[in-house]
Amino acid sequence: MKIYIKILTLVMLLGFTYTTQAQTAQTDPIAENMLVYQRSVGGWPKAVAEVKVDYNKVLTDARKAATLKDAGRIDATIDNSATYKEITYLVGAYKQTNNKAYLQSAEKGIRYLLKAQYANGGWPQYYPDSALYRAQITYNDNAMMNVMEIMYNVANRKNGFDVVDASLVAPAANAVKRGIDCILKTQIKVNGKLTAWNQQYDHRTLQPVMARKFELVGLASSESAAIVQFLMQLPSPSTEIKAAIKGAVEWFDDVKLKGIRFDHVPDAANPGKKDGVVVPDSSSVIWARYYEIGTNKPFFSGRNSEKRYNLTEIEQERRGGYAWYGVWPKKILDKQYPAWAKKNGVK
Repeated sequence: MKIYIKILTLVMLLGFTYTTQAQTAQTDPIAENMLVYQRSVGGWPKAVAEVKVDYNKVLTDARKAATLKDAGRIDATIDNSATYKEITYLVGAYKQTNNKAYLQSAEKGIRYLLKAQYANGGWPQYYPDSALYRAQITYNDNAMMNVMEIMYNVANRKNGFDVVDASLVAPAANAVKRGIDCILKTQIKVNGKLTAWNQQYDHRTLQPVMARKFELVGLASSESAAIVQFLMQLPSPSTEIKAAIKGAVEWFDDVKLKGIRFDHVPDAANPGKKDGVVVPDSSSVIWARYYEIGTNKPFFSGRNSEKRYNLTEIEQERRGGYAWYGVWPKKILDKQYPAWAKKNGVK
């Protein structure tokens, strides 16, 4: 009898352990937090009360309740990879856990992005909030290209997105088509020659507009590189797409800066703060973030929105707090474009 009881106890313990492990395997703490922060409209905020959303934090019951109660807020955005990263993560979490709540949340997010797209193919930085520059078509920090990547993956059932509802495939394919049309229409021509793209565009006129106070109208190398990389992945590119890519790549080559690099260094005058400085480096090739349309002169701006042609002429807070230079087009020029051009017969 004692042996039977011991065996029964062991079986029960083993069964309890197995159940607990199975339940754990069906949930993901990061994904669970993403469910809490999803807004009723379907997208996600990047911050709440100026505090960046951190999905790695353990939420108290009170915080969960307050956040869910706030679901009606209109702060959903594609800025700073918001909504893009949640959808991508949730699709992956669903494949790992088979938790349908994660897939349903991701699909709701995809429907949100489809609804947010303008008829001309562009996406606003925020939706439905249209205050200030939030309604403008936004390439800034690759916001729109992140959305285009999701739509492309849904339309082609690639990169894990084969699990999403099949009813989303055709709308996503149409969204990609319209998005490409917007990209082609917003590429800036100078003296009849295609160059690059500005960070934001008026959502009605498709004319370039400034974004934040220090983000003036200009040709933006970082965002333009992301656009070109997206276009180069398209199979059987049209004549217009080929011309857009070639024009941008030729512009990248024309405006590259040799012999300097950009460093963030401790600011002696402000302990604990960083400053941005340009230093000589004979081995370096970089690009400025912004170039003046028509002259291709690199420019900079502080929070007073005054254009300057020397980084030292703007305030330290902006010098050290922004990516004024980078190597964004380097891979395109060195490897990606030559291979793409050969494959697609572009000379």
